[in-house]
Amino acid sequence: MTLQSSQAPSMPRHIPDRLTTPFRRLMGSWECLLFGVAVLIFIANSFASPYFLDAWNLSDATFNFTEKALIAFAMTLLVIAGEIDLSVAAIIALASTAMGWAAQMGVDTPGLVLIGVSVGLICGIINGVLVAGLKLPSIVVTIGTMSLFRGISYIVLGDQAFGKYPESFGYFGQGYVFWVFSFEFVLFVVMAVIFAVLLHCTNFGRQVFVIGNNDFAARFSGIPVDRVKFILFLLTGLMSGIAAVCLTSRLGSTRPSIAQGWELEVVTMVVLGGVAITGGAGTIGGVVIAAFVMGLVTFGLGLMNVPGIVMSIFIGLLLIITIALPIIVRRMRNLRS
Repeated sequence: MTLQSSQAPSMPRHIPDRLTTPFRRLMGSWECLLFGVAVLIFIANSFASPYFLDAWNLSDATFNFTEKALIAFAMTLLVIAGEIDLSVAAIIALASTAMGWAAQMGVDTPGLVLIGVSVGLICGIINGVLVAGLKLPSIVVTIGTMSLFRGISYIVLGDQAFGKYPESFGYFGQGYVFWVFSFEFVLFVVMAVIFAVLLHCTNFGRQVFVIGNNDFAARFSGIPVDRVKFILFLLTGLMSGIAAVCLTSRLGSTRPSIAQGWELEVVTMVVLGGVAITGGAGTIGGVVIAAFVMGLVTFGLGLMNVPGIVMSIFIGLLLIITIALPIIVRRMRNLRS
């Protein structure tokens, strides 16, 4: 006689797979939500102004974000790594001042471009040495260099302006590659692809994410943290120099107040694109969409003759909301659980 267990045989339990399909993950991502916002803004602008849908007007709208987005691509990697550079607008001013001074001396277009990019690189090296080399806080360092670089521009220029640039120099900020596609927009697309590959498809990009998530663990994993951060500051300076070439070319003149306040708009573009201000997360695709959103908003407000101070208020509110919203959502989820 065998003893039979009083308990019924246990049925195999089904554990649901919590990993959703790639399509569902995409639809629930911040980038998808931001893309929907961009579409809604585009539709609203088309109703707000009868001139918005003109192809050449849309081409002009790209000038509102392409130069800032060039810097934002490099800033994205820097913020993901847990650092920040608030001197980018001042680097533009210093690079533009150097190009303006050289133009007065008779330097031709290739030399001006080389000077602008080189000044950006030098400024990036200075920031990189102070942060990665001397281990100083990046926010303190770049606030200091922001005042330094901008101050040099004011000392050199004072109340004057440089404006005697060669005619061929205007192509970088005013020329078109074909039809309504400007040189700046084509450069924006090319740089977006390059930085997307660098961040998401290379070992260097993976190191950036690891450093942003845990700097201490990254060092013990054999990642050259200081060298990576130095390179990121170098890239940010380089892109600021390129942006200086495009902006100076588009304006056709140099003043010490050039690009004033751009550091706020660049950081807003990065954070709006879904990059965690604390580091460790973000995508270039999100920053690209954020650039279009900010460009469409500012261009639409401009078509409706909204004063510039209102746009500045909007940018400030947008930065606060995009930083606060994920924190609020996270706290609400914690309360529910």
